[in-house]
Amino acid sequence: MTKPPVPAPRKAQKPAPQRDLFQLDSPLTAAIRGERSLMAFPFFALSKHAWMKPLSYDHGPVSIEVRPSSTGVATIYDKEIVLYIASLMAAKVEEGADVGQDFVFTAHDLFSVTGSNQSARSYQRLSEALERLQGTQIKTNIEAGGEGEEGFFSWLSEARLHYSKTRTGEKRLKAVKVRLCDWLYRAILRDRQVLDYATAYFQLGPVERRIYEVARSASEEGAALEIDLATFRLQIGYQNPLANFRSALKAIAAADAIPDDHLALIEGPAVEGEQGKRGRKAGQVTVIVTPKPRAIAADEGTGEAMGESGAKSPAA
Repeated sequence: MTKPPVPAPRKAQKPAPQRDLFQLDSPLTAAIRGERSLMAFPFFALSKHAWMKPLSYDHGPVSIEVRPSSTGVATIYDKEIVLYIASLMAAKVEEGADVGQDFVFTAHDLFSVTGSNQSARSYQRLSEALERLQGTQIKTNIEAGGEGEEGFFSWLSEARLHYSKTRTGEKRLKAVKVRLCDWLYRAILRDRQVLDYATAYFQLGPVERRIYEVARSASEEGAALEIDLATFRLQIGYQNPLANFRSALKAIAAADAIPDDHLALIEGPAVEGEQGKRGRKAGQVTVIVTPKPRAIAADEGTGEAMGESGAKSPAA
């Protein structure tokens, strides 16, 4: 009687590779971009350290109120994270992909884009910045996506750091998960008022960053921005006296420190009733920001990142 053939032993199957917990939206391959209203108006404190006082802007049709959390108001440096998220979202919108409000990215890619080092202190600052972005309360009458909001919102309604542990118990950050606020989400998705940032932006100081943003948001077809000093101070969000602001602008103009733009201060004739230092009559000061020739050429070639369609924010 013939015995049935003995089946060959099965080869041990390799375990299926473990999938990541999250599908990353990074790395960012497009340019850094910002929503026009966030460029034009002062939503962030011009500080490297905790700013515990409320901020407000009320000029023309635009009003903004910013309240600090227990850790302070979100700063111009915390804004780097918002710009990074906005850039991830804008890239998806341009690709025609479905875009939600949740984004997952690596701290490594964020630091690479913004020029931060990979030190332990940078990771600690990231955690602190996310806490301020989630805790800061904003109220504004600027409409986004054809809708207005009453009451306060935060830049991030959710912010989490996901990590693993080594055998020695050391934490290793795997991903950052955030949920973008409704207001900014609608503005990017529907209004499409999104502009590119110069790569040198992240090397600028707080005041230089705001000058660049205000000029970038106002420029159309290479036109110069011309504005009086007091109004410009409000739009920049400078909290110190006007005389200090004037001195700061003079130093910045002398250094020609603004990417793509020339900054100049024009002294007007003395105005009756306005006294300067040592009793002298103070003159009207006009700030003029003029695009440099190479910036004009670049804008003509590329235009705005996502076009001019959609509703516009109120002008200052």
